Amino acid sequence: MGTINILFVCHGNICRSPMAEFVMKDLVKRAGLAERLHVESAATSDEEIGNPPHRGTRQRLKRAGINCEGKRARRIVKEDYERFDYLVGMDRWNEQNMRRFFDGDPDGKVSRLLEFAGRPGADVDDPWYTGDFDATYDDVLSGCKGLLRHLGFA
Repeated sequence: MGTINILFVCHGNICRSPMAEFVMKDLVKRAGLAERLHVESAATSDEEIGNPPHRGTRQRLKRAGINCEGKRARRIVKEDYERFDYLVGMDRWNEQNMRRFFDGDPDGKVSRLLEFAGRPGADVDDPWYTGDFDATYDDVLSGCKGLLRHLGFA
């Protein structure tokens, strides 16, 4: 079995999706799965391109012992649909924007993170608006652990 490629996606790629990227990378590393899973994140918009993760995301990850140094926001590109096996949005708007951007989802790659936590239809709230990076972290961790279970690694 080859490498499984996962792309986490949110609106700006500075809060939720980089949090998911680095939480998942941490889980993958701890489980000894670095050779099996490749993880990145991206945005559906171009508003934050080139910017580092939000200060609140960096601080919350640091408290968990996770470093996201060097991450810069990028926007999804058409090639991402072919490169990644899982395109995981944080909310219904991310999901809809991905389906629109990728001209649908013929291979069934687009999903929402909290589906993997047994919460279909639920959104990971955007801490850009809520200011609650702890709640976002809890949702992201739950979703990432659920995705690992879904993939048969937990």
